[in-house]
Parts: sequence; structure tokens; C-alpha cells
Amino acid sequence: MKNLLVIGLIVCLCLSCGDQKSSETYDADSVQAVSLLGNDLTIPDRSEAQEKRLNDNLNEAQKNFDAEASEMNTIWLGRRHAYLYDYKKAIEVFTEGIAAYPNSYKLYRHRGHRYISIRQFDKAISDYEKAYELMPKDQMDIEPDGAPNRLNIPLSNTQFNILYHYGLAHYLKGNFEKAEAIYKKCMSYSDNPDLVVATSDWLYMALQRQGKSQIASELLGYIDPSMKIIENDSYFKRLMMYKGEIKPESLLEATGDDAALSLATQGYGVGNWYLYQNDTAKAKEIFQKVIEGTSWSAFGYIAAEVDLSKMN
Repeated sequence: MKNLLVIGLIVCLCLSCGDQKSSETYDADSVQAVSLLGNDLTIPDRSEAQEKRLNDNLNEAQKNFDAEASEMNTIWLGRRHAYLYDYKKAIEVFTEGIAAYPNSYKLYRHRGHRYISIRQFDKAISDYEKAYELMPKDQMDIEPDGAPNRLNIPLSNTQFNILYHYGLAHYLKGNFEKAEAIYKKCMSYSDNPDLVVATSDWLYMALQRQGKSQIASELLGYIDPSMKIIENDSYFKRLMMYKGEIKPESLLEATGDDAALSLATQGYGVGNWYLYQNDTAKAKEIFQKVIEGTSWSAFGYIAAEVDLSKMN
């Protein structure tokens, strides 16, 4: 009987230690960047369940990295920090990875993304120039998702992501002609409807910003209401709005778990729509509504911030 009690005590202690280890949390700097309008960009609040899931994923990535500091384990460690909104640490991890793997177009791709997140567009452009130089252009490397879509089907490839974010960085800098050229290249790697609408959306906006309204309208002819979209629904809705198939106001009624992200993405499109109608005052009002949200690393949020900084 005594032996059974001792064994039970040991089991309880082991389970307790296991629980403690799995609930380890990572503390990041609360202020990750400063917006283009001079505001501190802080880590958003999360539920306990979200916090636990993200930290468990980070702990697993750290364990894998400690066992083997491979290129892929480095990428995942940086990505897991980024999902916790710790973009400073993610960039640090990717930078150390580039020192170890200087020809890794994948590490440049991910670091460039996070430079966009913290509003360092010139550094992002530099990283994507290097990533594009290094990447094999006659293939498409499937990129696994850190936050899988509802069908758990990875849709993007690394070549697409390099060009997509490369074009975005130029768009945010106001280099619309350069963004146009890059997004036309990106279309070659857009091999499913989700990627087609994402590329078409930013290409359309780059064309409109150059006053190429006729070419932009022709681009919309390739967007069909019957397209089967798995995860880029907000981009699809923006394009349908530009086509006149959806009312702008309906895109401001985002609901659900991703409401903040949807509002940032769809709201930026609505603001753009008013700009294309030469209603600058209304566009400014919508952009302001976008940046009052919490998804400050969303591309629509960043773009709205860029436009507001110019308007102000």
C-alpha cells in the first residue's frame, strides 16, 4: 500500500511538472513599433486559450530549434514569435538565420514581411530584392501555413509570397509603377483563385493610383463571382466592390472571429473606392475608421496609415 502511495505521488509530481512546462509563456516588449502617425503599436490583448496555443507552438518551435538549428527550424521559430506579435524578436531570429544561411531566399522572405509589419519599408524592399535574386524562378515551393485555413490546405508558395510582399512594400512607399511591374510577375505564381484575387487586388490599386483606370477596369474582367475562394475572401469582396457587384458600405459590417482583420482589409478597399470617386473627405473618414481597429499589422491597416499620413 505504501509503495502504491509513493508511486502515485511521483506520478502526480511528474504530471504537475509537465503542466508547468506546457504553460510556459513568453514575454515580449509591449511596444513593437511606432506608427506613421506617431502612435505606439502595442501587442493586442488575447484570450487565455489563444495565449496558451501560441505559446505552446512557440515552445515546440524553440525545442526543435535547440535540437537542430536548421534553416526550416529557424524559420518556424521566427514565425512563432511573429504570431505572438513579437516582430522585434522574429526579425532577430531571421537575421541570425541569414547569417547562418546567407543564400536562404526563404529567410529573406520572412524577415522582409516583418519589416513591413514594423513600418520599415526600405529594409523590406532590400530583403525582397535579395530574395527575388536568390529564389529559383522555375518552380513553386509550397509554403506551409502557420495558421491553417478552414480546409487545412496550404495555398501559397514561397515565390508568390516573395513577389506579393515585394510589390506591397513598393506600393506602401508610393512606388506604384514598380509595384505594378512586380505584381504582373507575381501573377505567374498565382496558381489558384485565392492567389489570383490577392495579386489582382493590389495590382488593381497600383494601376488606379497611377491613373490607369481603363487598364484597371479591364483587369476586373478576369474576376468572376463564381470563383471558389477559401481564405482570401476579403480581397475577393474588394474586387467585387470595384466591379460594382457589392455596395461599399456592406464591407464595413465585418463580423466573426476575424472581424478586426476583415475590417482593416475590407475597410481599406472602401476608402480606396471613395478616393477613386474623388471623395477625399469620405476616404479619409474610412481610413481613420480602419486605424481605430486593433489589427495594426494587417496590410490594409498599414496602407490606410500611409494614406492618412500623406493626407494629414
